[in-house]
Amino acid sequence: MLLELRVADLGVIEEVSILLGPGLTAVTGETGAGKTLIVGAIDLLLGGRADPSIVRPGAEEAVVEGRFLSGEDEVLVRRVVPREGRSRAYLDGQLATAAALTEMGARLVDLHGQHAHQNLLAGPAQRAALDRFGGVNLAPLQDAVDALAGIDAELDAVGGDERARAREIDLLRYQVSELDDAGIEDPDEDDRLADESALLADAEAHREAAGAALALLDGDGPASEAVAAALGHLADRAPFAGLADRLAGLGTDLADLSGALRNLAETVEEDPARLDELGERRRLLAELRRKYGTSLGEVMDYHREAAERLAGLLDHDARAAVLDAERVAAEAARVAAAGVVRDARRRAAPDLAARIEAHLRDLAMPTASVELSIDGEAGDEVVILLAANSGAAMLPLSKVASGGELARAMLAVRRVLTASPPTQVFDEVDAGIGGEVAHAVGASLADLASRSQVLVVTHLAQVAAYAHHQVTVAKHDDGEVAVATAAVLGDDERVVELSRMLSGSPGSGTARDHAVELLAAASASRDA
Repeated sequence: MLLELRVADLGVIEEVSILLGPGLTAVTGETGAGKTLIVGAIDLLLGGRADPSIVRPGAEEAVVEGRFLSGEDEVLVRRVVPREGRSRAYLDGQLATAAALTEMGARLVDLHGQHAHQNLLAGPAQRAALDRFGGVNLAPLQDAVDALAGIDAELDAVGGDERARAREIDLLRYQVSELDDAGIEDPDEDDRLADESALLADAEAHREAAGAALALLDGDGPASEAVAAALGHLADRAPFAGLADRLAGLGTDLADLSGALRNLAETVEEDPARLDELGERRRLLAELRRKYGTSLGEVMDYHREAAERLAGLLDHDARAAVLDAERVAAEAARVAAAGVVRDARRRAAPDLAARIEAHLRDLAMPTASVELSIDGEAGDEVVILLAANSGAAMLPLSKVASGGELARAMLAVRRVLTASPPTQVFDEVDAGIGGEVAHAVGASLADLASRSQVLVVTHLAQVAAYAHHQVTVAKHDDGEVAVATAAVLGDDERVVELSRMLSGSPGSGTARDHAVELLAAASASRDA
């Protein structure tokens, strides 16, 4: 819903700020006062074309700001049109493109008249409107489309085209064979080989070191002799009994350590052949890490994945045959579901057209004809066609030349449909009508306003009388410059404005009585 509109230096408008409410708001005023500029300002907020000629004489730029309510959130939109250079757009204070305004505006506002932002002029919107009206169930078709897409993705995944698949098979065969031959089973193998290599590479020095240590530690070595001598000095001396026990234990540990050292030293032997074997293996593992992973664990993971991929590719023909059969069935299901949707749309189309025609009868288009063109496999090419007069060609709504006829057609469509953007703006909806038809148009707008916020630019008192709120636009010309203002009218002011619209003489008692009568009758009809 549009909560507030501010316009500065646009055409004859110097500065106007309007607070808007729910229901139906009528914008009225003398011809040429600038009523349509209000619609033009909203059009700019929706990403409409920014022509520098709209900037008020003497000003550097025109500025339009709107505050919208979208769900629970407020959205602030600002459009700046300079006299020279490109226009600028802002959403919630952040720079935005005109396209972003158009996208946002399509969800919030529909403009009906000579402007290009009518949501229902787009084919997809007309198709969606028909589906809502006819209760068309699209879920089975969407499920069928998704199933077919899944099969196509799986067909792509099993190998692409034949030559690409053959190249990948050759590469994977080589890699899997190389990794099979390597026979890596332990991710820590490289660390174990490094330890063994270090042992064999310095075997003689290891033995010499063990011998030197044994000379110091075994029973005849100085360490053992020193422990034994110290124990002899402390034996049988009560103050040192605890220390003597520890020395006795140390002697035992030295004997055990010497035995272990002797046994280990005897296993260290020079083995050049084994050392060469270890070097070759470590070089192979390093090459495999370079190709397939930073660690042997990653190399093993790649081996497993490559083997699975190769098996899948080698099984391609069998799997592809299964998928091809599934695809044939899925495509048949999609075609059948598309046919069901197409038939449902074609069944709903005549009823929707008849409902729209019935409303057009009340809107001074008694001979208008409406049809819906349904084409495409699923009937997804939906176009609402209108012949405004007898013998006229059926034309898409987007080709209707008359702004008034288009606005009334849109009003009729919107009255039939329940889902629409929350704000509807109508310009020229009352062009070429009067009398009882004007009452019908007002009643139609009021009915639509029970579901949406509606703004209508009108010159007919009969239409304006149905509004919940009324805004009048007035132009003041002092001979040098013309300035338009806008104001929300109170109840008494509405009577004066309606009197002017009825007779051109707001002071006329007869006109005022008629205005009061119009307001009362419209209120009773609207609230019935």
